[in-house]
This record gives sequence, structure tokens and C-alpha cells, in this order.
Amino acid sequence: MNKSILAGVTRGKQRRAQRVCIYGVESVGKTTFAAKAPKPIFLDVEGGTHHLDAARVEIDSFDALQGAVSELAAGGHDFGTAVIDSADWTEKLLIEHLLGETKKKSIEDYGYGKGWVQVAERFARLLTSCDKLIDRGINVFFIAHSHVKRVEPPDQMAAYDRYELKLSKQCSPLLKEWADELWFAQFKTKLVESESGRMKGKGGKERILYTTHSAAYDAKTRSGLPEELALEWDGVAHLFGAAPVAVAAEASPADLELRVDKAIGDALAKAEIEGFLVAKGQIAKGQQWCEADPAFLEKIVDAPDRFVMAVRRYWEERMKEAA
Repeated sequence: MNKSILAGVTRGKQRRAQRVCIYGVESVGKTTFAAKAPKPIFLDVEGGTHHLDAARVEIDSFDALQGAVSELAAGGHDFGTAVIDSADWTEKLLIEHLLGETKKKSIEDYGYGKGWVQVAERFARLLTSCDKLIDRGINVFFIAHSHVKRVEPPDQMAAYDRYELKLSKQCSPLLKEWADELWFAQFKTKLVESESGRMKGKGGKERILYTTHSAAYDAKTRSGLPEELALEWDGVAHLFGAAPVAVAAEASPADLELRVDKAIGDALAKAEIEGFLVAKGQIAKGQQWCEADPAFLEKIVDAPDRFVMAVRRYWEERMKEAA
């Protein structure tokens, strides 16, 4: 007599490892955020973890990525989270792998859409491999970039822009469906009234994590997170059955910019700072002050008064020369 399938019914919430995709705008701190997950190891496809004091494996091929995932699934280590950084660079590796196997020069050489279908099949197999990590209790984070796409829903009168995963239309839905948590990270924009009375957006320094779908971005949560919360690990730590994890890391570009901004305050205008940095060779003409060497920016944070005096002295001398 066959055993009843219903004999295996379970009830209540069950805790297991989390499948997470966090994506967003540049320099918002996605990688630094993921580094606070329990015992992370970065499968560094993009080469963007140099600023972190974290375990990493540099990945330069799809075979290497699959091999790393397989080794983690086999056990024999104490890592609790695998972070694939990033999903869009992983897709590039998939394309290179496919072209190498089939001796094609371009993804378009397969005929209309056929190459992308094969890329998506490989991406799906990677996600299946990641599920083996989930089965072993290892969380999986995909970090991804965002891009703005124009959409024209059939039930809307007008088209509008929205943030989406920076992946092909074949791979993007696979990752979104696979993830338990799809989080969009962004700097919070505030509406301010201009002199003409029109409202305009003003970018701020506050970093926000959005967890629920809207017309402006893709997001979802299966764990009942608030629709919006600060991009801080404290807000999601309970999903991983652990307290927030302290990570020794250098400041992300966004964090460092905020610290410099706070240290200087309103003492100097942006044009004054950038003109001074161009003259001193710290940035090229046309660059913003926040693009200077992080080590130099750290010096500003350590001695803001000295920096302000140096900038003022520089412009006073320029004014004297002009007179």
C-alpha cells in the first residue's frame, strides 16, 4: 500500500535560509549592506568588494562561478551566506560561456532571440544550483544594478519610467520569481518648491530600502517587511535568525560622501571645493568633488577646519591675482 502524501503535512511558519536580491542605484551601499549578512562569502564577479574586509573568491568565468557554488553546497566550511556580486555581470559571464561553447561571435548570431533563450536556460540552472545552498541552510544574496526603463502598460493612458533590474528580459523575471525578497535601494528624493512655484525633486543622503512593488520600481517581500525602511541591517536581521553582524569595512562611496558633507557643512560652496580640487590635481575638470581619491576625502573628514582654511586661502589668492 502506497504511503499517503498527506501524511507529510506540516503546519505553521518554517524558518529556512533566505533567497534575496537587492538592487538599486550606483553607490547606494548594496555590497556593504550584504556584507552584514551572517558569515558572508562574496563570489566576486564584478570586482567590487575591495573596500570590504570580507571573505571573497574572485570569479572570472561561469565555470568558476558554478564550481564555487557547488563547493559551498558540498559543505566543509562555516559560511552562512553566499553573495553573488553582481547578477548583471553574471549574465555577461553566461553570454561569454555560451559564445565560447558554440564558437559564435555575438549573441545575435543565433537568430532572433534564440541566443537569449539559451542564456536564460543557463541562468535558470544557476538558480537551481543556488537552491542547493538554501537546502543546506546557506542564504543566497544576488546584488544587482538598476536601470530606468520606459513602460507602456495597456491599462494606462500614458507611459512612464520605472526602475528595473539591469538584466535581459529573459533573465530578469527568472531572478525576480526565484527570490523570496526583492529589495530596491535608493537615495530618498524630496519634493521642494522652486522659485517659480513648481515642484522639483531634490536628491538627499538618506538611503532607503523599498520592499513592495510600485509603479516606480520592482520589489517584493514574503516576510511582511514594511514597504519602506532605512538601508540598515537592523531592519532585516530578524529574517536571518541572528542579531546584526558587525563588519569591519571601509566606508562605501555613499557613506564617505555623507561624512565629508557633514564635516564641512555650509562652510564652502560646491564650486569652491571642486575648483580647488581641480587645481590641486585631485579631480579632473568636470568631475564632482566626491569622485576624488577616498584616501584624500578621509583626510578632509579627519581635519575639516584645515581643509576649509586651505580652500579659502586658495580663492583669496586667486582674487588678489585677478585684481
